[in-house]
Amino acid sequence: MSAALTKLNAMTVDVEDYFHVAAFEKQIQPADWNGLVPRVDINTRRLLDLFDQHNAKSTFFFLGWVAEKFPDLVKEVQRRGHEVASHGYAHTKVHQQTPAEFKADALRAKDMLEQLTGQEVVGYRAPSFSINKQSEWAFEILKEIGHGYSSSTYPVKHDLYGVPDWPQQPYLRPEGLLEIPMPTLVMHGKQLPIAGGGYFRLMPYWLSSRLISRFLQEDKMPYMFYFHPWEIDPEQPRVQGAPLKSRFRHYVNLNRMENKLAQLLTQFNWGSLDQVYQSELQRFK
Repeated sequence: MSAALTKLNAMTVDVEDYFHVAAFEKQIQPADWNGLVPRVDINTRRLLDLFDQHNAKSTFFFLGWVAEKFPDLVKEVQRRGHEVASHGYAHTKVHQQTPAEFKADALRAKDMLEQLTGQEVVGYRAPSFSINKQSEWAFEILKEIGHGYSSSTYPVKHDLYGVPDWPQQPYLRPEGLLEIPMPTLVMHGKQLPIAGGGYFRLMPYWLSSRLISRFLQEDKMPYMFYFHPWEIDPEQPRVQGAPLKSRFRHYVNLNRMENKLAQLLTQFNWGSLDQVYQSELQRFK
């Protein structure tokens, strides 16, 4: 077996429901959330079973709102040996908040998760990878409130997120925080997003597999995959009134995602971020 296939890579799940996504923020407001039927609990438990079947571990970036509604789910994720990390509380983009608002949101989620797990929550991921050059101050706040690492940047050009000229490899921020960016693959002079999500659902599995394998061979570093529990749920309600592009991105190939995930879990070796970057996190504490 090749070194690329045996290397421990990072599996990550952004634990939020279908109605939390930024693509539908104009159709569904936070005030509407409590009136909708959540599906995140059952979908996340399906993922836990799938991970168990393939002996895979993951980092679960919990939205604080989800943790508040489903505290037993947080405890079950921890019980099964996965890392519990923070996705903030209310899924508000970082650059849409003031520093004070961001600190309150991040601290609320961190405190809640730590009370549920009885352990320090080291990791944070910004909603929609929304730490950019206008909100770089967020790194200092994350360090201040006790996070050890962030996985909040995507060094690609995208209409919703991304800072193409930021580092493509994990690095220590000046604030003392380890930033683990989403993986990209440089082809024909362009940085291609290969971290998962909608791109993984859209592409045939053989192409995703080839791109991941190429990344592992060329970059000599762990790969990181991300997705959401709603991506294995083709029965979720359809949101009316959203732009065609948003609906396509959200709903494309939901019925194929679980089988493709099973293939991914079989082909590569998966752990949580605190496992994959254990030595780096110990060094930067």
